[in-house]
Amino acid sequence: MSTSAHSPAPASTVTDRLVEANGRYAADFKDPGMDAKPVLQVAVVACMDARLDLHKALGLALGDCHTIRNAGGVVTDDVIRSLAISQRALGTRSIVLIHHTGCGMESITEEFRQELEHEVGQRPSWAVEAYTDADQDVRQSMQRARTSPFLKHTDDVRGFVFDVTTGKLREVLPVS
Repeated sequence: MSTSAHSPAPASTVTDRLVEANGRYAADFKDPGMDAKPVLQVAVVACMDARLDLHKALGLALGDCHTIRNAGGVVTDDVIRSLAISQRALGTRSIVLIHHTGCGMESITEEFRQELEHEVGQRPSWAVEAYTDADQDVRQSMQRARTSPFLKHTDDVRGFVFDVTTGKLREVLPVS
């Protein structure tokens, strides 16, 4: 079977499929004429779990917020870096933290680092940040954000747990 220069070869990987989808998207793309500053001046830190459609769950449109995602939605040094840039260079003032029910970080342990070190011969420079109590970890993340000297706006930091079976957010209050 020969392939023509005019017809692309069938997608062989997921990445190929994504690139093809981007081609279709770009064909009808119109520059929205916005910059990188989020309209609502909010940064959302959430878990990378594929079940969380943050824009739909929070009623957000393109350009409304900055979205920072990682395993667990934990406030780490790299999240603080992104939040500092978001606030200081791009004008955000509020921070919303979202963990969720049934998170994989509840079933992994800090031993994961040792297992990786044993397997690859190098210790990861990062902590796993595993947890067994989502509410407590949200509180810890709120505290990290509120006490970071790199963040200018720490008066509106709120944390939530998203229920993956109902789609509802439940607010987690900080320790008084």
